Amino acid sequence: MLELQVADYVAQVTLNRPEVHNAFDAELVARLTATFEELCEREDVRVVVLRGAGASFCAGADLQWMRAMINYSYAQNLEDARALARMFEVIDHCPKPVIARVHGAAMGGGVGLVAVCDLVLATPDVRFAFSEVRLGLIPAVIAPYVVRKIGYGHARALFLTG
Repeated sequence: MLELQVADYVAQVTLNRPEVHNAFDAELVARLTATFEELCEREDVRVVVLRGAGASFCAGADLQWMRAMINYSYAQNLEDARALARMFEVIDHCPKPVIARVHGAAMGGGVGLVAVCDLVLATPDVRFAFSEVRLGLIPAVIAPYVVRKIGYGHARALFLTG
């Protein structure tokens, strides 16, 4: 699900759900949040590297998780959105530099992860997309971070086209 290795003041955080392209579910969101909360406080960590196992960096929200949300109450959906927002906020406010190593696909929330990192190293084959717009969803939770990273004009165009 999530791997953490610390050596020589470098924390390696690896999203490890390669069978679903490291897509988020409630458990991964909770673990990523808790891991970054811990890393923010650790004196033996000076930099954090965030990466994905397998073929992709992060495909955003897990489709099975999204399907389950259809049956959630308003309060449950709000709680899920708040947990996701908290995860991005914790990473964004990490006092240590956070470096994303991006490969394969970075979609939806995966682009949000890229946007909250201080430095992004991407392979030439990376595909970035706001794929949620094809489902009629707006990238609301990640929008503030993406706008800050790429600018209002680019974000407007990409949020409409995916």
